Amino acid sequence: MAAVFFAAGFVFDTVAVGRVDSWHMIAQQTVYLAIVTAVLTQMFFVPGEPALAGLLSIQRYYYRHRLAILSFFLGTLLNVYTLFFFKSSSLLVSFSFMLVMVALLFANEFGPFKRLGLAFKFSLLSVCGLSFCATVVPVLFGRVGTAVFLASMTVGCLPILGLAAWIRKRAPERFDAIRKQMLVPFGLMLVVFLAAYLLRVIPPVPLSLPFIGVYHAVERTQDGYRLSHERPIWAFWRKGDQHFRAQPGDRVYVFFRVFSPASFADEVSMRWFHREQHGWALQDAIPIKITGGRAEGFRGYGFKSKYQPGAWKVHIETTDGREIGRVYFDVEPAAASARSFRVDVQ
Repeated sequence: MAAVFFAAGFVFDTVAVGRVDSWHMIAQQTVYLAIVTAVLTQMFFVPGEPALAGLLSIQRYYYRHRLAILSFFLGTLLNVYTLFFFKSSSLLVSFSFMLVMVALLFANEFGPFKRLGLAFKFSLLSVCGLSFCATVVPVLFGRVGTAVFLASMTVGCLPILGLAAWIRKRAPERFDAIRKQMLVPFGLMLVVFLAAYLLRVIPPVPLSLPFIGVYHAVERTQDGYRLSHERPIWAFWRKGDQHFRAQPGDRVYVFFRVFSPASFADEVSMRWFHREQHGWALQDAIPIKITGGRAEGFRGYGFKSKYQPGAWKVHIETTDGREIGRVYFDVEPAAASARSFRVDVQ
């Protein structure tokens, strides 16, 4: 039954979670983080269940169910951040980081959460707090990058350090417990986030790539972008002409949509790679300025007129080289002949 509710809750959050820059979402996360912090702080001072005789009914209910309350709010936050990170990068790049997030999500929902001590619960709070700052601070700055990420981690340190200082002032004899149960777990999680950023496996939230595809032509009209392709009807999983039959004079177009918050005015790079004997070789890098706010994402495209047959891929990356998404395709030479294109509108 726990597994059923876990799966149902994750599916519900997948549908219900709104935009990363929604002030409603930000306010909800702030309230949940405050509730988790308050419950953990109370558990720090009262780790066991006290005698319930003489307590008000609401107090008795709280002590009997505070672990369940904590698990619910932490689980919701971990769901939200796992979804945000999942949407913001190619899984091939961020697999190790996503694996950690999913492992923590399962640990919160099932047995380990009840068995492990307060240090583990503060670790989960640290992950949620740092994830919150990693998603919200770029929204406030209107861009992403190393300086913005370091600023978000600095902001993420302030609440836990402030809480530790408050507890130390109130109960100085418990400073050793503060260090072991609160500061050390937070420090470890901070190191994980910084290492993940250094290794470029942490997704570039709040950016995401809802769509990317390969086409024979891209035309901008009043109704949107008209994308011409030869994709067979049965190949419904392909994004345009991922098997590109190139007649003489054809251009290879790659069209994409990048979601970014309303306040964003940043730049991404479209990087074209061709597979050679020694591996993928960079052929071209095109900078493209993006602006945020559009619900379906900023629409952009690039093309190549000079290309070789074979396997290709195109990455959409941030200016500091963090991948937002990619598309693979192959180019096959074809003799000139009559053909009929189908057209999609984006």
